[in-house]
Amino acid sequence: MNKEVLKKFYITMLFIFLIFTPGYSQTPIRVGTTAANFLEIGFGATGIAMGDACVSHTNDLSSIYWNPAGLAYMNHSEVMFVYQPWIVDINTSFVAAGILIPAIGTISLGLISVDYGDMEVTTLAMQEGTGEMFSPNDMAVSLSYARRLTDWFSIGTSAKYISSNILHTNASAFAVDLGVIINTSFFSPDGGRENALKLGMSISNYGTRMKYEGIDLINPIDISPDEDGNFRDVPGQFRMQEWELPLIFRLGVSVKPIVTERHEIVLSLDALHPNNNSESVNAGMQYTFMWPSFGKFILRAGYKALFMVDSEYGLSLGGGIVKNFLGNNTIKIDYFFRDIGILGTTHGFSLSYGFDLF
Repeated sequence: MNKEVLKKFYITMLFIFLIFTPGYSQTPIRVGTTAANFLEIGFGATGIAMGDACVSHTNDLSSIYWNPAGLAYMNHSEVMFVYQPWIVDINTSFVAAGILIPAIGTISLGLISVDYGDMEVTTLAMQEGTGEMFSPNDMAVSLSYARRLTDWFSIGTSAKYISSNILHTNASAFAVDLGVIINTSFFSPDGGRENALKLGMSISNYGTRMKYEGIDLINPIDISPDEDGNFRDVPGQFRMQEWELPLIFRLGVSVKPIVTERHEIVLSLDALHPNNNSESVNAGMQYTFMWPSFGKFILRAGYKALFMVDSEYGLSLGGGIVKNFLGNNTIKIDYFFRDIGILGTTHGFSLSYGFDLF
């Protein structure tokens, strides 16, 4: 074994060691200190079914959320729609389109939407409701680019606009995501890099702070209520505090212990370091059965937030079907189920269509 191979091996072992260090994390001290926390719940049936452990094992449009470098591993252009109801009747969805341009890379556009449903307006004077209704919502729009610089290294980035609306009050922010995926030469069942151990890293939601503003914060003020002849009912506005975005740093490793003509198993492990909670580990697996005349059948399982303090997350399960037709065109349907402890369970599905544009 030459020095270069030994060097890569030591780096890989160090990377794997760092994956497990969150298990010794301390009690979080910044819980509830960020805005736009919908950016933490995960988007994409594939990743959620694997317990959110996919920073090094993502190769479709859901990579916009997990790790933009995964877009570089798309085999064709694609459009995707994800519908995943959240807790307490909150509806979330994700739609995206990506174009694979040979020799240039993959360019994609994604939209995350969160609908909190209709709520009744209440005030201190009318605590049973004023009769007016409002529908709060959150949104994030991403423009992403990824490219494989070599056959073993890919890099990706996203620029996104985030907005939140509550009645007549709103806030917005800009952020970027960065990610890389490295195909090592270790633990390959066939000697190639494509099926060898992969390392992944991403930084999500690095950007400006959010500050709510709007006419709901404007109230008349009488600066001297016991004095006549002064300016009465002067328009005043509450000054809101700025809030950071939920910054997430992910490190991940995935390996394929079994790869044959018909069967493939992937084991994946991610370590997360957020700015508003304790560190945690996500673990997942995927089994794929290849049917040459049809496509693929896929089963997935995972567990999110291992070692997190007071976590309610539990087991995730899911599966999918990939149907090949008309050459390189594909239709992919995925489903996931997730246990969230006392908050109940959630489930959802994704539908994607892959095609060759160039």
